Amino acid sequence: MSDYIISCCSTVDVTEEYLKEKNIEHICFHYYMDDVAYTDDLFKSMSATEFYQAMMDGAMTRTSQVNADEFTAYFRGFLEQGKDIIHLTLSGGISGVINSARIAAQELQEEFPDRKIVVFDSLTASAGYALMMDKLASLRDEGYDFDRLVNWANGHIQNQNTWFFTTDLTFFIRGGRVSKVSGWFGTALNICPLLNINDEGKLCPRQKCRGKKMVKRAALEAIKARIDDGEKYSENIFITHSVCYDDAREMADMLEFAFPHMKEKIRIFDIGPTIGSHTGPGTVAIGFWGSLKEH
Repeated sequence: MSDYIISCCSTVDVTEEYLKEKNIEHICFHYYMDDVAYTDDLFKSMSATEFYQAMMDGAMTRTSQVNADEFTAYFRGFLEQGKDIIHLTLSGGISGVINSARIAAQELQEEFPDRKIVVFDSLTASAGYALMMDKLASLRDEGYDFDRLVNWANGHIQNQNTWFFTTDLTFFIRGGRVSKVSGWFGTALNICPLLNINDEGKLCPRQKCRGKKMVKRAALEAIKARIDDGEKYSENIFITHSVCYDDAREMADMLEFAFPHMKEKIRIFDIGPTIGSHTGPGTVAIGFWGSLKEH
């Protein structure tokens, strides 16, 4: 067994079964639906269908990050087992959760001076976050020790690209990320925005596309332009979606045709309640390895 663990937040947006399969630990965010508190437990207590249907029926959602005390209790359990810790948080450009993790790590480092705790800003979310954790798990299983894995993550974290598109502006308007006027015109014109996460881990709009077909083609071309190996690309790609599986599957089919030498077939997961509270239904996220992220 490894003498260290790799860990992430539940905003990695995969299933608990996947995390167990890959031997990846995780800590859960929290969310509220109509002021009732829930744990973002990877859709164990509430299914994705139930969650997004409630949003479409008018339920109001908000989210809460993991606090320092929760991280302290979580990290301590591994340190007491004699394990070192590599934890990647949700992007600091989206959430302040990394501050909580670092406070906990600093306090515990004094209590456990012989153990190592490294907290990374993943600079990504959802599909890209899942892809990053998948790669770290693979390298660990190949025999990378703690320091070598930390160095690899430091050197490659900006090569993890995450692109999003949405086919429903409703919840972007509700959350204030799109103005009501722009949202009204966008909806009337069937605008599907294409966005990505930049080098600071912030979500940035890149293109406005008319309809699903156009935004999928635009996403494919953006990905092709950023994968240095072209069709020889041999790494994995992850896709997450918010109750729009058909769109996610079509995007996966396009990518699998464009990049036939991928290590595995594309894995498709649900966007979890923390990220989904802000995007609402109709969003697809794509994580892949490519050129350095743009500002």
